Amino acid sequence: MSHRTNTWTRFERVRQYPIDLAIVSVAALLAFVVISNLPDGSTLRLAVAIPVVVFLPGYALVSLLFPAAARDGGAATTRTREQRPRGIDAIERVGLAIPLSLGIVALLALALPWTDWGFDTASSTAGLVVATVGLAQLGVVRRLRTPQSKRFTVSPLAALGRLRGTGSGRFRLSSVVLVVAIGVATGALVLALLSPASAGGFTELGLYTENEEGDLVAGELPDEVAPGESIPVTISIENQEGDHEDYTVVVQQQTVEDGEVVEREQLREIDATVADGSTGTGEQGITPTAAPGETVRISVLLYDEAPPAEPTNENALEDTYFWVTVTTE
Repeated sequence: MSHRTNTWTRFERVRQYPIDLAIVSVAALLAFVVISNLPDGSTLRLAVAIPVVVFLPGYALVSLLFPAAARDGGAATTRTREQRPRGIDAIERVGLAIPLSLGIVALLALALPWTDWGFDTASSTAGLVVATVGLAQLGVVRRLRTPQSKRFTVSPLAALGRLRGTGSGRFRLSSVVLVVAIGVATGALVLALLSPASAGGFTELGLYTENEEGDLVAGELPDEVAPGESIPVTISIENQEGDHEDYTVVVQQQTVEDGEVVEREQLREIDATVADGSTGTGEQGITPTAAPGETVRISVLLYDEAPPAEPTNENALEDTYFWVTVTTE
């Protein structure tokens, strides 16, 4: 007899498990599987990532903070302050879930770079899923410890009823404002995530040279060189355009007077292919041909296709330069 009672008790506990927190936990785990197995740029991967970033962790945290349902206005007047259950309704939970989710994302973005995992798609997704499932389970514990009469439960019909006033048939202004705010915030986030134009890619060009320890450093290129002497320079191209790119690098010696380029001479032209998300580097020797005592500008111009007939700093995709003086012997 006791065996049946224990089995029934365990069944009752399972039956009382909050369905909304079960859905949140399962959805977070499924999202992790999808995001981990789909390539970057996948539309499905992006669609699955949106609720993980915007809603799920925040909803789990709200459930932990507010295990009780919103108190009924009429019933609350007959109770003392100590006897009133503390809680919020379904609409308020959804409204709070969005900013709290973004807050959790921001905290992870600050914390993960200091860990061994670093901050990337895999680690950030895993962190959000762990936070979501962990907070959801703590929310389950708090909700089941709340008296059943005060406990928040998911009921679509009851939620629709709460949108209205106390029988007046008019929508509560606070609920309407909250719903509109949720829609605007979610729409803006989805639009920003789905719009490739606003996210955009980029290419970054850099010039480096080796220091005495053999490390590549920026800003330490020589400002003087003997006639005919070659300057060793490492050219770096970082490709974050979303696809592999074919680049052309043009190295020019420029004579500048009063801020205007009055003479150009092409010293080198270099072809390079860089995979998406990678940085290509190559050491090049640049030998100025200026006369002794002359100061010239060495410009490195980057193009993502064949360079124009007259390459300039203005028509380059990216450009960088340094000044050098050819010394007299």
